[in-house]
Amino acid sequence: RAKKLYLRARGYGLRSLETRHKGFSEALLKNPEAAVARAQKKDVPYLYWTAASWGAAISLGLDDPELIADVPAMQALIDRALELDESYDAGAIHSFLIGYEMIRQGAEGDPEERAREHFKRAVELSEGMQAGAYVALAESVSVETQNKKEFNELLDKALAVDVDAKPEWRLLNIVMQRRAQWLLGRSEDLFLE
Repeated sequence: RAKKLYLRARGYGLRSLETRHKGFSEALLKNPEAAVARAQKKDVPYLYWTAASWGAAISLGLDDPELIADVPAMQALIDRALELDESYDAGAIHSFLIGYEMIRQGAEGDPEERAREHFKRAVELSEGMQAGAYVALAESVSVETQNKKEFNELLDKALAVDVDAKPEWRLLNIVMQRRAQWLLGRSEDLFLE
């Protein structure tokens, strides 16, 4: 059910981009980099939300070859959004990329290093007031590197974020804090002793 909802959101995003750039959806599947090159800074919200929903659907549909084949299109959307406005929504693009860098195929450099750079920038842009960046680094990097101490510290920081400090981020922070609590409850399964 969640995958279907994410795919519906992707469809809305693609339709929005299509109304702004005729032929965008078809071009995106044929040549992602060329298609997104037409996007401008005012398109960043559409690029970001389409990529985020598409990425979430892909992560839930790893057994679906058609969705896996869409990774280059999703990646082109988020990379273009970063290129056009890396500070969008107080670091939302960087928060997304924390987890994605750990599984990105064919990128230069160390995935952990790239993820940590995005984390640093996400925290700077949100002034440490969004729990999502802490949760993303804990879940994608600390677990991968089996760094339980860092995992606990990051999730404690996520839980320490004042959800009432920024009303516009309240719901997101509550959701991320619930995920942090859930992850802490599963730490025995995530780390080898």
